[in-house]
Amino acid sequence: MNASALARSGRMGAERAARGSGTRGAARAGLAARGVIYLLVGALALQIAFGDNKTRQADRQGALAEIAGRPFGSVLLWALGIGLVGMALWRLSEVVFGSVGPDGRKAKKRLMALARCAFYSFVAYSVLAFAAGSGDGGGSSDEQSRDVTARVLELPAGRWIVALAGAGIVVGGIWIGGRALLRKYRDKLRLGQMSPRVRRMVDVTGVAGGVARGLVFAAAGGFAVRAAVDYEPDRAKGLDDTLRSFAETSAGPGLLACVAAGLVLFGVFSFAMARWRKV
Repeated sequence: MNASALARSGRMGAERAARGSGTRGAARAGLAARGVIYLLVGALALQIAFGDNKTRQADRQGALAEIAGRPFGSVLLWALGIGLVGMALWRLSEVVFGSVGPDGRKAKKRLMALARCAFYSFVAYSVLAFAAGSGDGGGSSDEQSRDVTARVLELPAGRWIVALAGAGIVVGGIWIGGRALLRKYRDKLRLGQMSPRVRRMVDVTGVAGGVARGLVFAAAGGFAVRAAVDYEPDRAKGLDDTLRSFAETSAGPGLLACVAAGLVLFGVFSFAMARWRKV
């Protein structure tokens, strides 16, 4: 066997290993961990919508604090952090070897996987630091948004950078919601393994959850654009303030309750993805 054949055989072997049971397990653990976070954030937002728990943050930090206050909370936090490490490793394997699907090896897909890998690496680190007692879960999402916005606005062309980033988040939110409405997630699921009843449940959670998630992203991006236009970092909002802003519209707390319920459904949908997603 010549050197080229050996190299090709080595690459194929590495790719098979990357798509093996270990990677599948890491992906499913990561999706389940994501589901836990969205369930808790949605539940906290529902409590806020109905006038309870107004001091608790409806974001990742609030979700981690909620877990920490439960029996065996420390164990659950470590499990959640390890699951998110699995998510980051799965996305890293997609960067290196490509994702499932006919266009999984394209540069666009790899770049998206790289961005997700970086994001989940940060989230995993913040959760594990919180579990170890040496971190605050990444801090309040509102404080993070204001601090980052303030630092960027001080840069040359900072207003343009913040405005473009905010516009990108708005577009991303619309893209997320649009794909959910079109049920694009079905391409990634093993639908043949589901009963008709389960498929209906997945569609309800996938569409409603995806639309709610996209709406939150789009709203947060809109606040970032407004912060850039007004040159006021405090206009930027994290997840908690963005969710609370829905209650300040003419629709009142009812809109926040609907969005919060959608986030809970997205958490349930993440569990379905953990069970039936193609990896």
